[in-house]
Order: sequence, then structure tokens, then C-alpha cells
Amino acid sequence: MIEEKKFERLVRRKLLTEEELRGAIKEAEDYRRYPEELLIEKGVPKHEILFCLSENYGLPFIEYDENVAASYFVARRFDMERQKRALWFPISITKESAEVIAYEPDKAAVIEDVKETLGIGRISFIVALPQDLIRVIENSYDVNPNFPLSGARTPLAKVRTYLAERRSLLASYRTSLAKGRTGLAFIRTGVSFMAIALVLFKIFGLGYLTIIEGLLFAAGALMTADGIIWYLPARKVGKKRMVCSPTEPTWGTTVLQASNPEGDPAFSRTEPVADADNLRAGWAGLSPVMRRRFLASDRTDLAEERTILACYRTIMASARTGLAFTRTGIAFAGFGIALLRQFHLGPWTIFYVSLILVGVLMLTEGFYWYLPGRRAGKDGFESVIRMGNNETIWDLVFPPCHKRPNWEEVSFALFLRKTCSPGIWATTGLALERTVLADRRNVMARLRTIMARSRTGMAFIRTGMSISAVGAGLLVYFGLANTGWAIFNFVLLVFGLVLIADGLYWHIPAEKIRRQFPYCFGDMEIVVPDYGKPTCDWGKAIFSNEEL
Repeated sequence: MIEEKKFERLVRRKLLTEEELRGAIKEAEDYRRYPEELLIEKGVPKHEILFCLSENYGLPFIEYDENVAASYFVARRFDMERQKRALWFPISITKESAEVIAYEPDKAAVIEDVKETLGIGRISFIVALPQDLIRVIENSYDVNPNFPLSGARTPLAKVRTYLAERRSLLASYRTSLAKGRTGLAFIRTGVSFMAIALVLFKIFGLGYLTIIEGLLFAAGALMTADGIIWYLPARKVGKKRMVCSPTEPTWGTTVLQASNPEGDPAFSRTEPVADADNLRAGWAGLSPVMRRRFLASDRTDLAEERTILACYRTIMASARTGLAFTRTGIAFAGFGIALLRQFHLGPWTIFYVSLILVGVLMLTEGFYWYLPGRRAGKDGFESVIRMGNNETIWDLVFPPCHKRPNWEEVSFALFLRKTCSPGIWATTGLALERTVLADRRNVMARLRTIMARSRTGMAFIRTGMSISAVGAGLLVYFGLANTGWAIFNFVLLVFGLVLIADGLYWHIPAEKIRRQFPYCFGDMEIVVPDYGKPTCDWGKAIFSNEEL
């Protein structure tokens, strides 16, 4: 009876009969729906429903509009999901009064909830339809329909900041690992100096060359010690457990969110948002603000991919450091084996054996670093290939002609005011520009990942060549007189060749893909967009190698 009284205006204006109205109200009760929504679906104009509400409550009505939103300081005081369930929301609050939009402003429970929550006795109500009110609430929290609060642009910007911080940390790791590899090069050079000094001393004994041999040995010892100082911090980095666990980007139909922001943030995705895929598919009919929210989500997804690729590159850098450690161990072990086999047993034997043991330990630890790097190289390569085959922001926003919908297929026509041009569209255009540039950065990040895989393959090759060289050198110098040592030398030679083949398997496909990327050219031309002008009037900035 109460619901019928609310809509009696429709009967008076002969938009519905009393029987049709009662049937619609009964159907809404049976299916637990709002009668206003059902009446609109049955063809009753929306403005007539709003006039019914305004007449029934004696209050002004309001429709959803992107300009209707509470300030950030008002919205932050409330829980979005709670207000969507309660179906009331304050647009403005002062010390003595508040302006509140509500669906059922005459209900005692609603009035009491508003007064108790706001702590204000004087309330000015405005009536609205449930869906319009929900969109006003979502718009105040800067989210698209049905999206959680984590889908707002500010939370997404925070996630991108956490991701940028992680990429900076990974970059510092890679710098430390590069310094460690330089330190290992010092160690290998120092070992070479000491080896030359010891061999000369063993051959010529005490004499006029002893001073030169001593200086050479001391220089080698200093370089070795200096290299160890450079290497130790990199060893700590290499021992860190890095997990590259990407989520699956969905072009805004799920939201990437961060947990534990005060510590080491963990990233996860929400469940698919209801009807978000259809909303995204109707890009041509979205308002500028709705587009910017999707573009913010796109940039967050792209930032996640760059972070994951940076993680893969860091693990591969760790593997290259481990292989450098392996080559250093080979230098130690090869030098010790050569001295042990060349000279007779004596007081120096302990030194020779120590060199071999230290070399074997270094070689073993180096290969311990190699295994995670090999997995990262495989996963990173597959990630680059997979993402290269996926749709891009260009496909979604600027689809080819055969994918573009006809205007008849667009869900609704976008109403434009003169005030929207160029201001609000310029802001959206800049958001699109930032997203396109983010996509370009991701393409370059994929290229860097491919090149990192290629460098890691080359590190395999260098390590394999070092092992093969030691095996071949020992085999040529000492021959086949000792069967056990000959087998050992052959094993070293074959193992080195296997590593070389593995390195070529990594390097050749990476080099092939690298040549396909369009970033190896001399001059660079960048369009400078001005969204207040037609694209034909946009300026261009040209950079050439001669000017840089």
C-alpha cells in the first residue's frame, strides 16, 4: 500500500493502470528488487519515477552526474561498501548541518543512522534512485561501477609507487652484483699474477728475478684482497631469495592491490569485477573520468610487468655473478692442479691442494647461483613472448578498422558540453598519453630482459670456454700418460662444451628477437601533444646523435 502511494502519480498521468502498478510492485517484492528499477525496465521514463519520489517525500531529487561528488575529506570518513548498503551519503557537512542524498529519507532508521553517524541534528535530504545513489557514492571514491575502493586512482598510484620502489631496490641489487663481478675479475687477475710469480720462482729459484717475482706476487695478492672486498656485498645480495610471481593482467576487470604496505608489500588481485569486461568493451561510450580510471589500472598492470621483468633480470644478473665466481674457482683449481702435477710432493703440496679445494668450493657455489638464473631466464623469455602476443593499449583504445564498433552498437551516446572541450578531454588525453608511454617503457623492458638473457648466455659460453680451456690445456700439456687424470681432463672438456652449447641456445634466439625491436636507430622524433588543438597542429621534438 505504501509503495502504491509512492507511485500514484503514474496512475494519475495514465502511464500505468492500478493493476499494472500493483503487479510491478508484487514482482519487485518477489525478486527482491527495487520497484523503481523494475518500472524503468518496463518502459516508464526515469524522470517520471523521480517526480514520483520528489512528490512523495516533498524533497528535491538528484540524478547521478560526475560533478555530484563529496569532497575527499568527507568521503574518507566513511566506508564505501557500508554506505552503498545503507543507501545514504553526505554531499556536504558543516558544524551544524549536512546535506544528504538518500533513497528512503523518511525512514526512522535512516534518519537515526544519519544523525548518529554524522553527529549533527539538522539534516537536509535529497532523494535519489538506488543506482544513481550508488554511482554518486562510487564517484566520490573515484571508482567505476561495482569496483572496490582499491580500484580508485589514488590507491592504484600507491601500488605503482610500491612497484617503483621495488624496481629501485632491484636496480641497486643489480649494481651490487655488477660490482661483485668486477671484484671477481680483480680476483682472477690477481690469481694470474700470483701464478706467474710462483711458476717463475719454482723454475728459477732465488736470484735477481726474485724481487720482480715478489712484487708481482704482492700485486696479485692485493688485487685478490681488493676483489674479495668488492665481492662480499654482492654475495649477500646473491643469497637473497627473490620470487618473481606475476599476476595475470586483465585490462582493468580485476584490480592489482598491495598488502602490508609498511613492510615488504605483497601484491594480489581482486576477484573479477561484475560486468567490468562489458564496461571496458564499451570504451567509446565511457565518460572521460571512467576512462581515466581504467587507464590508471592499465598503468598499474604495466608497472607490475616491468617490476617482474626487473626481477627476472636481477636473478639473471645473480647467475652471471655466480658464473663469474665459477670462472674464478676454475682459475684457482686449474692453477692448483697444474702445480700439483708439475712439481713433486713437498712442503708446497699443502698450498697446491688448498688452491684446488678453494677453487672447487667456488665452482660449486657458482653453479648454485646458476640454477635459479637459468629458471629466471626461461620464465623471463616466455613472459616476453607471451606479453608480446597479447593485446596492447593500442588495440583497446585505437582498434583496427575491422574491430571498431558501429555507433549503433555503442551502449549509449556520450553527452558533451562545451565546457568539456578541451579541459576534461585534455586531462583524459594526457592520461592516455602516460599509459601509451608506459606501454612503450614495457616494450623496452622486454628488450632489456631479452638482452639480459643474451648476456647470461654469453656468460655460459665464457664459463664453458674457461672449463674447456683448463681441460684441453691439461690434456695437451700432460698427455695421456695417467689414465685417471686423462679422463678427468676429458670430462672438463666435454662439460665446458655442453655449457657453450647451452649458452648459444640462450644467446641466438635472444639476438634474433633483439633485432626485431625498433629501438636501435640514430635520430628520435617525439610528438609533443596539445590536446587543446587538432592532432595535425601538434609540434614535434627531434633529437639526433650529433646533438646529444
